[in-house]
Amino acid sequence: MTDLEKEFLKKRDLGVLAALQGSIVGIAGAGGLGSNAAACLARAGVGRLIIADFDVVEPSDLNRQYYFVDQIGRPKVEALADNLRRMNPFSTYDVHTVWVDSSNVASLFDACDLLIEAFDAAGEKQMLVETWLRLFPDRPLIVASGLAGFGGNNALRQRDLGGLFIIGDEASECGECSAPTAPRVAAVAAMQANLAVELLIRMKAR
Repeated sequence: MTDLEKEFLKKRDLGVLAALQGSIVGIAGAGGLGSNAAACLARAGVGRLIIADFDVVEPSDLNRQYYFVDQIGRPKVEALADNLRRMNPFSTYDVHTVWVDSSNVASLFDACDLLIEAFDAAGEKQMLVETWLRLFPDRPLIVASGLAGFGGNNALRQRDLGGLFIIGDEASECGECSAPTAPRVAAVAAMQANLAVELLIRMKAR
């Protein structure tokens, strides 16, 4: 272990760190939710992240997604992996520039202890929920629902449906209110990541 790694890890709860370093988290989508959740999990010390998204960084993404001006035009997952390595070079980041659908969920995320859903479209969310629950009914899936607009901290909540967790206000949609803003998107992404850490520690303690 290098001196830098020792310094990076020294202000950690060793039991928590051991559980996280031995964990693998999947993230389906690398936009506002996925990029911000990935940043939280990388800083927390999760040992391996598997991230899939087909899209490239656009200027309009920069108001809420974890990218920078000089990354415009790059595949999101490749740019995100670079950003994560700058935060925590001691974890592993496996990225896939691919459209996630029911035919490749298993091949992409089979190794994961749990999966974070980070899609925009309702149809894609439904596909992922149905496919994951069919393939991996015993592994947690953390979904976001309702994060558009701003404010409303007290409306954001977590609901447990027996291994399927829903985070958000479960109401706001971009067509019904103002577009998503960075604070609210990041808040929901952080809640997803925070729940992932909680579940991983609980799972590794078994």
